[in-house]
Amino acid sequence: MTIDWSWITRHAAEIGAQMGQHVTLAGLSLVFGLAIAFPLALVAVRWPRLYGPSLALTGVLFTVPSLALFILLIPFTGLSIATSLIGLTIYTLLILFRNIVEGLRAVPADVREAARALGYSKSRRLLSVELPIALPVIVAGIRIAAVTTIGMVTVTALIGQGGLGQLFITGFTLHFTTPLVVGFVLSIALAITVDLLLAALLWWVTPWQRGRSA
Repeated sequence: MTIDWSWITRHAAEIGAQMGQHVTLAGLSLVFGLAIAFPLALVAVRWPRLYGPSLALTGVLFTVPSLALFILLIPFTGLSIATSLIGLTIYTLLILFRNIVEGLRAVPADVREAARALGYSKSRRLLSVELPIALPVIVAGIRIAAVTTIGMVTVTALIGQGGLGQLFITGFTLHFTTPLVVGFVLSIALAITVDLLLAALLWWVTPWQRGRSA
């Protein structure tokens, strides 16, 4: 397999722009997914009967084939970045919702009772006690969702919004190996980099976990 380095040099700016779009799509989808999944998880923890239906709904949405979902969205949002973001956000919900719920449920009952006895309000208890304890499980879900979304962004190239996925289309269309290799390597590198950054962020914001592991 031969790599045409001159082609990479000539298209460096274009590749950089595609990488930027890839990061933007993945990042915004993750942010929107958290904005939806977090309050949904809080409701499910507060009222456990809603957990099953919420999990079922996010699970059904997750199983919808990506191309079918984009086709369903196109009549409403067109071949736009909104179509990509809506579809990608939907695929983050199951992972984020489930991990946030599991993280909050793992907070020991005696810890909650101690915080309540100290006069903590519900919001303060959530922010100061429950979330820090649940953070490792929540961040694990964010890492999975981030890596999954980075991979799925390439599919949106089929509607003209795919970031590095455009390189795959170029390679297949021209029967040219170099764009395929560049797209594959950069997608993998981006996923690994984001995963490591999130792991480092968790390590930094949870010093008590470092002390426990030591």
